[in-house]
Amino acid sequence: MNNFQFCSPTEFVFGRGTENEAGIYVKKHGGTKVLLHYGGGSAVRSGLIDRVKQSLAASGIGVVELGGVKPNPRDTLVYQGIELCRKEGVDFILAVGGGSSIDSSKAIAMGVPYAGDFWDFYCGKAAIQAALPVGTVLTIAAAGSEGSGDSVVTREADGLKRGTGSDLIRPRFSILNPELTCTLPAYQTACGATDIMAHVFERYFTNTQEVEITDRLCEAVLLTMVKETPRVIAQPDLYEARANIMWAGTVAHTNLVGVGREQDWNSHGIEHELSALYDCAHGAGLAVIMPAWMEFVYQHDVMRFAQIAVRLWGCQMNFAHPDVTALEGIRCFRRFLHSIGMPVNFAELGAKEEDIPKLVEKFGIGDGKTGGFVHLSAADIAEIYRIAAHAAL
Repeated sequence: MNNFQFCSPTEFVFGRGTENEAGIYVKKHGGTKVLLHYGGGSAVRSGLIDRVKQSLAASGIGVVELGGVKPNPRDTLVYQGIELCRKEGVDFILAVGGGSSIDSSKAIAMGVPYAGDFWDFYCGKAAIQAALPVGTVLTIAAAGSEGSGDSVVTREADGLKRGTGSDLIRPRFSILNPELTCTLPAYQTACGATDIMAHVFERYFTNTQEVEITDRLCEAVLLTMVKETPRVIAQPDLYEARANIMWAGTVAHTNLVGVGREQDWNSHGIEHELSALYDCAHGAGLAVIMPAWMEFVYQHDVMRFAQIAVRLWGCQMNFAHPDVTALEGIRCFRRFLHSIGMPVNFAELGAKEEDIPKLVEKFGIGDGKTGGFVHLSAADIAEIYRIAAHAAL
């Protein structure tokens, strides 16, 4: 196990009706005037935004609203949010929604005190030195942004989708009421579940040796998702299953399951180009990319892939030919994703094989290589896209 530092200061408030305590926690964490940042749609129609506003008013918290967050959040709305916060003297940002609303809120939070262009943080020109505090009311179990120091935003002008991170943008508190996820369409639920599993796999496939504790933590989260996701697809209002999924999503991305070990994140990077170009759901893109990445790299550590095949999918270990077990585990993963309604190839996702050169170019490594479990060249990434284009059950 590698040396590590682990900081997870977010206060999690979990359970039924907890969105009605939003004002209490904003006040507790020093907020006096909030930017209430959300997408719209169901959060407004369901009365959630009104309930949150009532809670803020009851605690004497001033409110400025900015709705309109879209999936794969855009820089254009972030710029509006930064300007609005400065104009109105906002000192706290409260995101209501899923990962898109939270990531957009984090971008605004880091942009308000910064004299330059907030995009500098996403393209590596600057490091985050200060940020407004952020809180969340989570409505979708997926991105894990409610407990992480990460944010991903798309630059609308050229479709670049990039991420940044810092403990300074970890939410001060996150309100997690599983009831708020019960009305999600099955497709959104499945996309979220896929993203959660991908967050774990990005940490599980590692070159670091002797990491049994985090291996087992990863496997526990994955086993939970394999059990609970089909249950909520079949019975959307099953609270206990929703609760397990919501907490699994948070645990998956606080980095509790990834400390002390080298991580990968190439599947996420490769997928980001798909969702940036086609505006598809991130989880759906991951459903296509992650098994393809696995097929491309599994020979780098066949026994690690065989291990997860046995422990997660119950595959029979072939000691003479562990590659057989490893490949069967990958097939099990793809079949599971298909069973919950996820696409398995480009055609089902709405992507085009002829766009692969454009996707690779936007990935932006040129003649270099990425880091991670396996270092990938541009040609390697193109091959992963080709595997994804033609994948079948």
